[in-house]
Amino acid sequence: MENATYAVLTRQSGLTSQLRVVANNIANLSTTGFRAEDVIFSEHVAALEGGHRSLSMATAAAHNVVSSQGTLTQTGGPFDLAIEGEGFFLIETPAGERLTRAGAFTPNENGDLVTMDGFRVLDSGGAPVFVPQGAGPVGIAPDGTISAGGQPVGQIGLVVPADATGLVREDGVRFRSEEGFDPAPEGRMLQGFLEESNVNPILEIGRMIEVQRAYELGQSFMDKEDERIRSAIRALGK
Repeated sequence: MENATYAVLTRQSGLTSQLRVVANNIANLSTTGFRAEDVIFSEHVAALEGGHRSLSMATAAAHNVVSSQGTLTQTGGPFDLAIEGEGFFLIETPAGERLTRAGAFTPNENGDLVTMDGFRVLDSGGAPVFVPQGAGPVGIAPDGTISAGGQPVGQIGLVVPADATGLVREDGVRFRSEEGFDPAPEGRMLQGFLEESNVNPILEIGRMIEVQRAYELGQSFMDKEDERIRSAIRALGK
């Protein structure tokens, strides 16, 4: 296989990955707390023997989580929380502590504050957040402090990944931080609000069209290259 074919194949593979990411972004336009992703392309240059020019190939193995703020929608729910600025909520899952921007919470039968999937919400030290029942109106301050009947009873943790490029999506709204996390120096919580998806639909649809056209161009090159090789084989066989 010729070097040009290798280069185009790696390009097609990267475009396929990018198209998959763009399609997932579009599919989650209405998902509360969803963070859009970009694909990071990297170039690999290999030296060739015999004095030939080097071979350059691209891969798209890394993803970048878009950090732009999503629209904040008022719900009035006492346990609905939106983050304004930097930071993630810390939650406990069977696989370990995870980060999320989806703040639709509710107390469970034990009084623990949990997500819609039943995962417990944690404070910045990793302890479950408890909301006493029947203690009066619940208020949540911008720093996450929970008060019941005017008395503070706990604080919801707000954290940032130690390495922003080390976030790994595990599902639509949950992330694993490969390098751990630290308390968020900035950012505030808004009670009675939820953050919508930060996907820009116009931008994503434009990207999808661009990637599809680039893929079609590469496929056209592959088809022409295949026909050229077949013609050469037929000519040599005569």
